[in-house]
Amino acid sequence: MSDIAIAAPEVRPIPVRELLPWAIFGGLLMLIAIYFVGAEEGATSLFGSMYVHEFVHDGRHLLGFPCH
Repeated sequence: MSDIAIAAPEVRPIPVRELLPWAIFGGLLMLIAIYFVGAEEGATSLFGSMYVHEFVHDGRHLLGFPCH
């Protein structure tokens, strides 16, 4: 056999102070994605054309948002 010892990696918790900005960033991205999939149509539309609506059309139906 071999005399090589394998050291286990040190596991340390991630401080909340380091995790919080990434959690906020991820939450904002999710809110933007839900807006475009769920509400980018009609009176709440940010863009005048239907390009965004048609791009996320199948996703709307998959997530249960009515669109027509």
